[in-house]
Amino acid sequence: MATSRPDHLPGPRGERFTVVDPATGEAFDDVPDQRPDELDAVVGRAHRAWQDWRADPVARTTALHAAADAVEAAGDALAPLLTREQGKPLAESFAEIDRTAARLRYFAELTPVPQSIADGRPVHSEIRWRPLGPVAAIVPWNFPLQLAAAKFAPALAAGNTMVLKPSPFTPLATRLLGSVLAAALPENVLTVITGREPLGARLASHPGVRHVTFTGSVATGRAVAEGAAASLARVTLELGGNDAAILLEDVEVERIADRLFWAAFRNCGQVCMAVKRVYAPARLCAEVAEALAQRARTVVVGPGLDPDSRLGPVNNAPQLARVERCTAQALADGARAVAGGHRLDRPGYFFAPTILAGAPPTSAVVTGEQFGPVLPVLAYRSLDEAVEAANGTGFGLGGSVWGTDLDRAEAVADRLECGTAWINHHAELSLAQPFAGAKDSGVGVAGGPWGLYGNLRPFVVHRPRKDRG
Repeated sequence: MATSRPDHLPGPRGERFTVVDPATGEAFDDVPDQRPDELDAVVGRAHRAWQDWRADPVARTTALHAAADAVEAAGDALAPLLTREQGKPLAESFAEIDRTAARLRYFAELTPVPQSIADGRPVHSEIRWRPLGPVAAIVPWNFPLQLAAAKFAPALAAGNTMVLKPSPFTPLATRLLGSVLAAALPENVLTVITGREPLGARLASHPGVRHVTFTGSVATGRAVAEGAAASLARVTLELGGNDAAILLEDVEVERIADRLFWAAFRNCGQVCMAVKRVYAPARLCAEVAEALAQRARTVVVGPGLDPDSRLGPVNNAPQLARVERCTAQALADGARAVAGGHRLDRPGYFFAPTILAGAPPTSAVVTGEQFGPVLPVLAYRSLDEAVEAANGTGFGLGGSVWGTDLDRAEAVADRLECGTAWINHHAELSLAQPFAGAKDSGVGVAGGPWGLYGNLRPFVVHRPRKDRG
């Protein structure tokens, strides 16, 4: 077994780098550390493959359905590898693979629709849709396969080709997925590359790339946008979230506690649109915190390959350190750990599921994105105060309102400054709906037909009407 480097990024091994199992903190495999100067050849092959791929929509549909079948057939190989490098429970890895196949099937059946323009002129004008060319996708480590599919399924369905770069923390399952898809897709239609920086930055700024789609932090998203601007490539950025859940006075705490807990702690809290702040009426705040804390104290935390585990480790050492700092600062600021509040004393990157009460509104655990198994519960005295606080950060990905009066809850949800609002649930998305953020949480739209058209450009044809000659 390779030597562990638990406090650093995956370490070098010649032209390769190691991948760490977050459940042990030890390296268990390695992958190629591709050089930025290799990108010219990779993007060139993607461009040549695009010429035939864009020309036959019927063949694309057939190939994407075959790709979905291949992903499902490879589930028993993909899921354990995904759990080993990412940390999530095995059942969640299988669910991610199912979602990957479902996205391929959904977008395989979407077809851009030409549209006639009726403007009173003596010509027939029609909007048609054309693919963009090679697309670059840069994917984070929390949902490596699902977020990759959210990018490559619409891009390929639209007739583009793609160069896909996974996070250096989770490259293995994505490389295997690329091999699985290669059996169903023409050569170089989808290429998976692996490497550490500056590979991603060079890919985002490559002049042969016509669209860059990125999921990750706000800071890195800005850098990606700056790089893509050099070649005027289109960008789609799904960035950070700090979703607030507002509980109304009529909420039934025990009835919603399980749903609220898992809306915050699924995938160890490493979900961009997880609940990251809870606002509860002052008279209910202690009850809400204790209901969530009971679940935090009793949930089974362990390696994802253990069938009893419901929560796995934090994915990587830098993120674990961030969660520790964020929690320690909140406690120093006056917050109280109703549950957890510390790293677990065992190998790997495990942090106790944590419920914080009394965190100041200026604490980083409230204003920032902790992206881990830590949840502050904050008291409010008026609904206007809660809405103002929920909207009071630079983020605007999602939000939710919880209560018995659904009309009132919906009226409150309508006041949230975010891309998606839920009532009495959170972070549930349909493949057919748009997914977009407000403010610093993103640029562009993914999901549904909007995701397809985001990978196309309009092409307008004018011709004289037949009766005009």
